[in-house]
Amino acid sequence: MHRMIKENIKKELNNYLKSILNSNAKIKKIYPLQKQTIKKEKLKDFNYGKSLLIETNIEGKRKEYILATMEKNRFGHEFFYDRAKSLLFDYSSFNKLPKHVKALDIGVYTDKNLFKSIGDAIEFYILREKAEGKEYIKDLLAIQETGSISELDWDRLKVLVQYLVSIHQKKNDKGYLYTRRIRELIGHGECIMGLTDSYPEKLKYVGYDDLEKIEKNCIEWRYKLKKKNNRLSQIHGDFHPWNILFRKGLDFSVLDRSRGEWGEPADDVASITINYLFLSLLNKNKTAELFLKMFDTFWDLYLKDTNDSEILSVIAPFYVWRALVLASPIWYPDIQLKIREKLFRFIENVLTDDKFNYKSIKEYFI
Repeated sequence: MHRMIKENIKKELNNYLKSILNSNAKIKKIYPLQKQTIKKEKLKDFNYGKSLLIETNIEGKRKEYILATMEKNRFGHEFFYDRAKSLLFDYSSFNKLPKHVKALDIGVYTDKNLFKSIGDAIEFYILREKAEGKEYIKDLLAIQETGSISELDWDRLKVLVQYLVSIHQKKNDKGYLYTRRIRELIGHGECIMGLTDSYPEKLKYVGYDDLEKIEKNCIEWRYKLKKKNNRLSQIHGDFHPWNILFRKGLDFSVLDRSRGEWGEPADDVASITINYLFLSLLNKNKTAELFLKMFDTFWDLYLKDTNDSEILSVIAPFYVWRALVLASPIWYPDIQLKIREKLFRFIENVLTDDKFNYKSIKEYFI
């Protein structure tokens, strides 16, 4: 049976080469680069970081090709999509550099032992279901408009807490993924340094010296957090009110999971709760207090159900990231100057507090 599987793969590979080379190529031998023979090579496992040397006969001429995949490692290549990114770069760049060995194609090896070319792709896409429902932000804007919170609003807040509690219960013992996630929080283009780089010069409410100080403080936080490997959990990664769709009652779906399957639970908690704070800043008097009450209640319920008091000692840089988004003149061009100033006071204060005190949240904006 094993021999049959290998022969099927060889046949598929031969058909693939014929289509790519537009010739009547015939595979003569397949070697791993270690120069072992095909009889000793587990072709079915070649996709786990294998490089195969393929000897062909094309119209009587011997021609060799290399078919390579990328090996899993802890340096940003842990997952299939990481390795796809690197190989896509290889394919798009090799042929642009003079004297570089030519890339002929890029493709995928499937779980059905099939080779599929994607060499003529110019953009990738995803096809997903359409979820019915209303964005959660519309619930919050209704509270802003009416100045009151309904029983359904409280029930929906509770079900969102329960959802996070549930997904965060799933843990992972690959601690290096936690270290990676904290590193990306600080340095990734979508995260803290990407946000600070996007701020123009000479703003009234923040200067480059201020942003430099924030980055340096966040690096200090990275060294506080990166060894807390036991906290590695299943997360959503972008759990904000635009990515939550409610239907009737408490039935809801989430959209656009981002930045990996595993990370720090504080990521999700910061992402959702900072929006209650933001809306409190945009409102006055009673309505502002309602959003602060929602913020406080979310935290109370989450801590009660998880018993994870340590989250208060790790959440600071996650709040910084989300606050940088809200204060951004690119993402939120129309908010008032005083709101931006308060958000940066929040950033400064949250970074200097070893343990976040959500019960004294107003003090962080002073």
